[in-house]
Amino acid sequence: MALTARRVAGYSALAILVLLVAVQFLPVDKTNPPSDPRLHFDQLLNPPPNVKASLDRACRDCHTHDTTWPWYSKVAPASLLLASDVKEGREHLNLSEWGKLDPKRAARKLDEMCEELTSDAMPPGIYRVMHRDAKLTPEETRAFCGWAKSVK
Repeated sequence: MALTARRVAGYSALAILVLLVAVQFLPVDKTNPPSDPRLHFDQLLNPPPNVKASLDRACRDCHTHDTTWPWYSKVAPASLLLASDVKEGREHLNLSEWGKLDPKRAARKLDEMCEELTSDAMPPGIYRVMHRDAKLTPEETRAFCGWAKSVK
């Protein structure tokens, strides 16, 4: 019995539906680990209010233990991608654990942050699609970079 295009499409749709339902049951780590406020970037470096507001708006969700998990973090495959992005963001730069960095590494991290913002690499484009206010303006980027140079 030959499979018609209609049957193949039907089986494919059913397989995709089963897969989408099954993936909802995969465990996803969406925790915000406890952190010591004394180690937090804001507490140690005391950025000016405008710089702090920019970083909170654009960086906090992926680079601290204070992630706000949006509604779509409960629905796979978005939940899997989001959890992976947050994990990777925290591994690369965790502002909640800034106090654990030695001074040379902290200075390099400030340079890297300025570079990432200046080159428009951060926040990532996909994040900006969902969080339109996350993109820093050129003035906000200059304010951060100027402040970062002054604290090193």
